[in-house]
Amino acid sequence: MNFTEYIPGNSFIHRILPKYKLLMLVFISILLLVFSSFIAYGLMLFCLLCLYILTHISINLIWKQLKPFILVLCVIFIAQLFFSSWQSAVLVIMRLVILLLMAALVMLTTRSSDILDVLEKALSGLRYVGINPAKVSFAISLSLRFIPVIAAITSEIKEAQRARGLESSIIAIAIPLIVKILKMADDIAAAIEARSYNP
Repeated sequence: MNFTEYIPGNSFIHRILPKYKLLMLVFISILLLVFSSFIAYGLMLFCLLCLYILTHISINLIWKQLKPFILVLCVIFIAQLFFSSWQSAVLVIMRLVILLLMAALVMLTTRSSDILDVLEKALSGLRYVGINPAKVSFAISLSLRFIPVIAAITSEIKEAQRARGLESSIIAIAIPLIVKILKMADDIAAAIEARSYNP
């Protein structure tokens, strides 16, 4: 199971129109900027967990949504501790966790094709400045789709480098990761071209 795999269901979250789910995600993002307190963030986390329960998504799956980002969250937490206070560090992590869980909830309860349609309609105004909204929405959709793929590749590289005793070397992980991502991008571009994709 990955970050963007749709889980079929009949909960009221599944039945909400995709455009309203995306608007809800934007609204929560704005609330996270407006409010900055442990109580507010705690209530948001509680509400999100209730929504996951209502959609019958397991705690184990919730953990799988956060697991690929644990290292990044730890680095951000340490940086916040160094430059600010522990309260600020905890609030920043809570804010990011809420955003990740909300984004995951939207992706897990909405088909990718539906999200793509909503994005294309929302970006239709770009036509007036010479930008094809279909291409932009397709790029966004691909980006969301390959977040878990990149996370999985990173995990594989870490395991391989750990066997060589290089797990602590950032360069030993970053270089193979960049090479693999570039090769994957070439393969995807070739596949799209072979299918004569025309937005």
